[in-house]
Formats: sequence, structure tokens, C-alpha cells
Amino acid sequence: MAADYPDIDIAPFIDHSLLMPTATPEQVEQWCEEADRFNFAAVCIYPTHVRHAVELLHGKKPKVCTVIGFPTGATTPAVKLYEAQEAVENGATELDVVINLGWLKAGKIEAIHKEIAEICEETGQTVKVILETNLLTDAEKRLVAQVSMEAGAAFLKTSTGWSGGATVADVRLLKEVTRESVGIKASGGIHTINQALDLIVAGATRLGTSRSIDLIRQRDNLEKGE
Repeated sequence: MAADYPDIDIAPFIDHSLLMPTATPEQVEQWCEEADRFNFAAVCIYPTHVRHAVELLHGKKPKVCTVIGFPTGATTPAVKLYEAQEAVENGATELDVVINLGWLKAGKIEAIHKEIAEICEETGQTVKVILETNLLTDAEKRLVAQVSMEAGAAFLKTSTGWSGGATVADVRLLKEVTRESVGIKASGGIHTINQALDLIVAGATRLGTSRSIDLIRQRDNLEKGE
């Protein structure tokens, strides 16, 4: 399918992600340099690296994104809120927040709404709500997507990547629910340019991947007809 969409520049869609537990400051420097060089939308790093990334990207286009309640979403609302506030104080402008999946399975929808709404209201920054779609039924995906939008989410994100990755079917479902009123971040398992382009065509407005540079190389080879 990728060959059918040769004019899509994937770089501005990419959140260049470094979410390995072993990530070092030197790798953060590399990721930030690459994000600036290739015009990626953002770097996505753990909260402990936010201040460093902000310093490295000062005056440059890529945004600094971090993860909250990652990867399980099972920390308490107070902890998530503090983590989000501290990340913003350190300079993060985008927050990828994992929902409490146990609450969703238990039908505690008001609690999910309150948690996300407080983070949105108290930080005033771009919040991307991670749904972990691979663990949800379609009905649950629709429900939590609607709740997240009502709570103030700017994006719905498919996955952490720890329990499976993004699929075209899930992106299409989220596009149907959102009616393009918020962004959609497809994340997890994006290894090929075909996958990346298929997800964009399906409705993704951001791509979360640690394989950004490889995707750019594949894109260049595609343009060359290799």
C-alpha cells in the first residue's frame, strides 16, 4: 500500500521515542539531535530525562514529550498528577498518559474521566491518552475514547508498545469515534514504511516509534524506487 502514497512525508508525524529502561543521557542527546535534524514532531522520553531534553532542544522545533503512569497506568491519580505537573515544570509540553485499565474493566468510567480531566486542567499542556487498544474490546475502545475526549485529551494514543502495537483497524475505529476532533497517535510495533504510511492513511496524525531513522531510510529508498 505504501507505493500508493509516495508524497507523504512521514517525518513531521513522528514522535521519536526512547522508552527503554536502560536509556542513557548520551542516547537522549542522540535522539534530540536526530529529532532536530529530521524535523520530527517530538522526542518522547521518560520523565527523568525531560529537563535534559528541554535544554538540548531549546529554540528548536521538536517538542519534548514524556510518559505518565507508564507503562501500566495503575499508579494512583495523585501520583499521576504530580508526575505530570513535575514534567511540565521541567519543560515538557506533551504528556502521554496511560489510563487505568483496571478501572475501565471494572466500569469505573467517572474515575477515569476525573483523572484525565485533572491532568489536562492542572497542566494546561497537550495530553495524549494511551488506551492500550490491544487489551480492549471494540466497545471499550469506543467508550474510553469518548470519555478521554470529554476529559480534554488532545490525542488518543493506541498503545504503550508493551502489550502489542498499533493496527490500522484500531486507528480507523478511533478516527470514526473522534471524527477528527482530536489527534490520533499510533504507537507500538511500527517497523516498516508500509506500516507507517498505512497508519497515516487510516487516520493517524502522529506515529510513536523508536525506529524513526530506519523508517526515514526506508522512505528514501522507496522514493528512489529501491
